[in-house]
Amino acid sequence: MAEDIKNTSVRSDQFRFWGILSLYMGIFMIPSGLLGLLELTSDSMAFLGTGFFAIAFGLFLSPKTKFSSDLKARDGFIMVTCGWLIGSVWAALPYWFAGVVDTPVDAIFEAISGLTTTGATIFNDVESLPKSILLWRSVTQWLGGMGIILIAVAILPTLGAGGSQLFAAEVPGLSVERLSPRIATTARLLWVVYAVLTVLEALLLWRFGYGMGLFDAINHALTTMATGGFSTKNASAGAFGPLDQWIMIIFIFAAGTNFTLHYRALTGQPIFYWKSEEFRVYLGMIIVVTSIVTALLFMEGDRTFEHALRASAFQVVSIITTTGYVSEDYEKWPMAITVIIFVLLFVGGSAGSTAGGIKQARLVCLWKSGVREIQRLLHPQGVFMIKINNKTLPLEVTTGVMGFFAFYIFSFVYGALLLALTGMDFESALGCSASSLGNVGPGLGSVGATDTYASLPPIAKLVSAFLMLIGRLELMTVFVVLAAFAGYIMNPPNKRKKAPVSQEDSSKSKNKGAKNSK
Repeated sequence: MAEDIKNTSVRSDQFRFWGILSLYMGIFMIPSGLLGLLELTSDSMAFLGTGFFAIAFGLFLSPKTKFSSDLKARDGFIMVTCGWLIGSVWAALPYWFAGVVDTPVDAIFEAISGLTTTGATIFNDVESLPKSILLWRSVTQWLGGMGIILIAVAILPTLGAGGSQLFAAEVPGLSVERLSPRIATTARLLWVVYAVLTVLEALLLWRFGYGMGLFDAINHALTTMATGGFSTKNASAGAFGPLDQWIMIIFIFAAGTNFTLHYRALTGQPIFYWKSEEFRVYLGMIIVVTSIVTALLFMEGDRTFEHALRASAFQVVSIITTTGYVSEDYEKWPMAITVIIFVLLFVGGSAGSTAGGIKQARLVCLWKSGVREIQRLLHPQGVFMIKINNKTLPLEVTTGVMGFFAFYIFSFVYGALLLALTGMDFESALGCSASSLGNVGPGLGSVGATDTYASLPPIAKLVSAFLMLIGRLELMTVFVVLAAFAGYIMNPPNKRKKAPVSQEDSSKSKNKGAKNSK
């Protein structure tokens, strides 16, 4: 009986949490609706109507009462996964009601691409879209960048200890570094840093950029800090001048850095950047790869050194942080660069950043695990530990990293296979699978730098959207929910056999009952 009451309590907490997400999704639709009214476009009612309905729905599911249960890890995974699905449905409705998409699949694809900060789009001509739609695309990416789940954790400390499960399920990386003993305070601090950097970039692009007005500056700041890549121009970053691109390079790099390091720097401790081994690897990889690509482009002879450096730095930083902006069509560059970019689709930014991919911290851990195995073969009696930032990693962490890497590769392979079965060619299937899973956006072949996902069949769009979702939630979050669901289907509660009670346990129970009666 007590277990039934506890399960009922957990379910009520889940519904309330999903109501809170619906509430905030509705609130963030209002600016797009108001912009539509100012522009006198008919899509304004799609945002205002959907927004007010989402707010009312959220208020209905989330009464002003405290959460009654402490969430378990599995509950956190379920709430986060379903929360992203619910958020995606709300984000898709304005596209459908405004009539800018042809099918519900296209609306869901664009919404998931936005919230997962992938940046893949089904719009062939974004410049023909109303400004309210363009703003909504950018807002969805900005919300997904730090995580719509993190909003509720930041604003609702009533989650209590249960918030840690949501925070751990949402924030990517090897571990969650708390800036405060309270998880809600940590979430709020990260959001403050996120918002400050967004405003700073928007001001710099607006005042010092070339050819970028206030609206474009706001949209690109929102999608840059989210490492999303949605642009207001068909040519993406290539539509703007060199200074705009250099400003974007700086902030894309910052968005791919662990945000706790930014917080330390803003509070007077910039030395933490260099103390972070992951940051040193992240910076070093970008410098080395950018140097190689710059040399290859400069040797072609049709670019100045500044042009070659800017083009290579922009594309390397954009791909490695899974932002997905493009300044040029990299598929027209030398084949060696195309291979490099394909590899970068898997890498990702730092843990604790808004970037997707495998993440630098995991790559460092994998490299050191390989080195340790070689050392063990050379010195069988030796004891070798894996350390990051001079801290020894527990065995469960290194095992978890290896498990994640295995699932990541399997997901990429099976995703490419499914995409190929829908009719995509080999190069496009590989590029689409890697780009979707890594939340990058542009890939190779028919989904390359200057292409969209509009030509994909509906099944391929759904496969790509699923890869985006599991990639954004670090695979394990979704797979835990799928495993629990499969276990429930295979062995429902009404068919589970109760464990047999031994005679010894039965006699103990009887004796205990007799004592209680006395």
